[in-house]
Amino acid sequence: MHLQRLLEQNDLILEERFYEQIQRFKGHLFRWNKIHNLTGAKSDAMVDAFIYDAVFPLTFLPSVHNMMDIGTGAGFPGLILAMALPQTQVSLVEPLGKRASFLQFVKADLKLHNVMVKNCRVEALEGGEYDLITSRAVTDTNVLLALSRAHIKTGTLILLYKGEQVFDEIDERLNYEVIQTAERHYLLIRM
Repeated sequence: MHLQRLLEQNDLILEERFYEQIQRFKGHLFRWNKIHNLTGAKSDAMVDAFIYDAVFPLTFLPSVHNMMDIGTGAGFPGLILAMALPQTQVSLVEPLGKRASFLQFVKADLKLHNVMVKNCRVEALEGGEYDLITSRAVTDTNVLLALSRAHIKTGTLILLYKGEQVFDEIDERLNYEVIQTAERHYLLIRM
C-alpha cells in the first residue's frame, strides 16, 4: 500500500489495525461523499494525501491522554488521529449535521471507543480541558484560540494545520514553532 510505505519512510510505524480501519473509512467516505459532498477529496490519492497530512504530526508530538479536533469535517485530522492513537480520548467537534452523522457512523462501524462526536460549534461545547487541540482549515489562529479558550489549560498543545499564510497569523508573544513540509505548515503552540 502506497500510504503505508509513505508513512514508514517518514518513521511513522502504525499498527496494521490502523490501515484496516483506513480502508473501511475510505470506502464509507467515497460512498457518503457522492450523496452528501463531505469533502473535496474525490480520488484515492487525494484522500491518502489528506490522511498522511493528518498523521504526520505524530512524528513530533508527544503522547497525550485526550484531544479535541475543532471542525473535523469528513474526519481530517481528528478522526484519522483517533485511529492512529487508540489510547487517546478524542472529541470531534463538527457543527454541520451531515458531517457529524458521517463521523458518528464511522465511529460506530469501526468501533472507535476512544471517539466522541460533538455536533456543535466549539464555543457551545461544555467545558473540559484537553492536552491537545487540533484544527485544519477552520479560521484565523487568534479567532481559534479565543473560541477554544475554555478548553485550554497550562501545558495544552494547539496544533493548527496551516498553509503559507501562517506567518501572517502568528502572535509573536506565543510560545510556538512552525514545522514545515512541502505541502503543509504545522503551527504548534504551547500554552
